[in-house]
Amino acid sequence: MSADSSSSCVCAVAPPSSEPRLPPVKLQAGTAEFRATARAMFVGGYCTFAMLYGAQPLMPMFAQDFALSPAASSGVVSLATGSLALSLIPAGLLADRLGRRPLMNAALALGALLMLLSALADSFQHLLWLRAAFGVALAGLPAVAMTYLSEEVDAKSLGHSMGLYIAGNALGGMSGRFIASLLADHLGWRWALLTLALLGVAGAWLFWRNLPPSRHFQPRRHDLGRMWREAKALFRDAGLPWLFVSAFLLSGCFVSLYNYLGFRLLAAPFNMSQSLLGLVFSLYIVGVWSSAWVGKLSDRLGRRNVLWLMVLAMLLGLALTLSDHIVALVAGIALFTFGFFAGHSVASSWVGLRARQGRALASAIYLSAYYLGSSLVGSLSGLMWGRGGWQGVAAVLAASLTAMLAISLGLRRLQPLPQA
Repeated sequence: MSADSSSSCVCAVAPPSSEPRLPPVKLQAGTAEFRATARAMFVGGYCTFAMLYGAQPLMPMFAQDFALSPAASSGVVSLATGSLALSLIPAGLLADRLGRRPLMNAALALGALLMLLSALADSFQHLLWLRAAFGVALAGLPAVAMTYLSEEVDAKSLGHSMGLYIAGNALGGMSGRFIASLLADHLGWRWALLTLALLGVAGAWLFWRNLPPSRHFQPRRHDLGRMWREAKALFRDAGLPWLFVSAFLLSGCFVSLYNYLGFRLLAAPFNMSQSLLGLVFSLYIVGVWSSAWVGKLSDRLGRRNVLWLMVLAMLLGLALTLSDHIVALVAGIALFTFGFFAGHSVASSWVGLRARQGRALASAIYLSAYYLGSSLVGSLSGLMWGRGGWQGVAAVLAASLTAMLAISLGLRRLQPLPQA
């Protein structure tokens, strides 16, 4: 009897301790949970870029209304991306304690609120302060998105999911710019910003409804010693430091091109209207397709064999933008956009695969470099616009992309890590 009782006791106690809480298999393409995750991350990326870069085509209007130089008007983009860059690592550390999903939900909601306040700004200085605060608040989503996907999605499906997230970025950037251009031409820039804010509110609700809770997240205490060890390990990796530099150069070049494209197309010999300029920004749709397609292609062929080709496409596209013929110029913008979003998709998913430890920190460093490049190279290009017009901007971008091409060719020799 005692033996039977003991056995029965063991049976009664065993199930709670043996019941797994975290499924061992990560999300794979084709499953319902993968599709829900993809929807949420697509919406999150869409709203992030719509609100962040929707002010970009309005720069000529800010310059005119507030009597600013092109470089000064770029502050609506540079301050937002710069403050976002500086906030990504703190946001990543906070996500290690609070979880990925809660931080992303809060970031998108606060970003929409600050975007609403930006539409009511009574001066350009007030607008700049709100844009800086917007960057800090929004940082929680891009700081955690790649980490969430790397933790939750199977390695064979990671390129696909990362490509869809970045496709959302591309479509959001395109839609935000197009909507802002169209509304600003007829109703003014305040209505344009207000519409983007309302879009952010809707997106925050959809993101909250669709994103599944993390299944592979383990909360961690803040440990500066551990963080320092992780950072040293990341920078000792043969590829990660170069991928961080790649983020800086790719983003800096892309944002610079679109920052000053409006000034060129609104002036002679093109003399476009603000609405027509919005149609040119719709070339972002090329990035929606390229990021998803090339993401899957890199899963098959290898990231080292794809990245350098995308950089080469950007260089060829840049050369075409020097033409005064609108067809050649638009073709160049499309090729440049294709190469950027595809290259960013490849590089960002590569970071998630190589960072075996400190994955959240690796993603935060990558994105800090990404948005810092957007801010710093974007500002430098504005100064070159003042000195040499579009040719001055193109010279900065050509030098940056040449360095990026050398890096991507070097990364071709990088030995892959064994599968985890």
